[in-house]
Amino acid sequence: MANDSFKALVLEQRDGRIDAAIQELATSALPAGDVLVDIVYSTLNYKDGLAITGRGKIIRQFPMVPGIDFAGTVAESQHPDYQPGDAVLLTGWGVGERHWGGLAQRARVKGDWLVPLPAGLDARSAMAVGTAGFTAMLCVLALEQHGLAPGRELLVTGAAGGVGSVAVALLAQAGHTVVASTGRADEADYLRELGAAEVIGRLLAEGRPLESERWAGVVDTVGGTTLAAALRSTVTGGSVAACGNAGGIELNTTVFPFILRGVNLLGIESVHYPRAARPAVWARIARDLPANTRERMAQGIALRDVPAYAAQIVDGKVRGRVVVDVGQA
Repeated sequence: MANDSFKALVLEQRDGRIDAAIQELATSALPAGDVLVDIVYSTLNYKDGLAITGRGKIIRQFPMVPGIDFAGTVAESQHPDYQPGDAVLLTGWGVGERHWGGLAQRARVKGDWLVPLPAGLDARSAMAVGTAGFTAMLCVLALEQHGLAPGRELLVTGAAGGVGSVAVALLAQAGHTVVASTGRADEADYLRELGAAEVIGRLLAEGRPLESERWAGVVDTVGGTTLAAALRSTVTGGSVAACGNAGGIELNTTVFPFILRGVNLLGIESVHYPRAARPAVWARIARDLPANTRERMAQGIALRDVPAYAAQIVDGKVRGRVVVDVGQA
């Protein structure tokens, strides 16, 4: 290989504190895997923010290269499905948590974790969707599989974030009436541009065991009291796809939504979603999420800027998706 070194954001733990710095590493330092990828773009997600700031117990071993997804080109391969030059992307499988991840110019991973870049997406647009968009699509698919009542409103919580933004856009693009819930009133215009018919504030933390039926389906990206509040207003036979816990892991509710209304609570976990089913999900994303919408949701930063943005994304101050150009180290 002509250039055997690359730059990466490396996390190290010193005296109980997380240090994040751009380092130059040798390719030989990468962990084991049967495919070497030259990364073009990665992203900064909420989980990455927790890891980089040390505000969440995301990383168990150090040093670690964070970044839970990436897109790039195969440089070397011992996997039968991939050849040098193939365009690929990766989301999930513990990358950036237990295995060095995408906030780097190079990664070595298991070929079974990769997905060929689908038609209609280049590396940057794939990362404008990324793990968050993949999760949002799984939420939409789960709601569809459990039936969506026509003519009723759908709710997306945490709507200004990465998963929420994509969920709003996907559901609106499919012709549904989407209500976007967010604690950031300044993002109302942005959410309407994505297709939200109405923008409301955060759901009230306290309420009666059951409220008036309103939501035919819910994509909840927050958890905690927000999820509990959404359940109280979901219609009879409606479904709530829950995929986030930024609001907490406790769920203080009653059995009433489930027994008296037959509400379905659908847990969405994208990390280990079956490999064989992933290409179809990505193909649906490429088909249903227009290029101008993907661009509207995404902002670009350089790899060197990631540490400065990490606290902002954890504090909920970053809109939509953050795409990282790893070449700008």
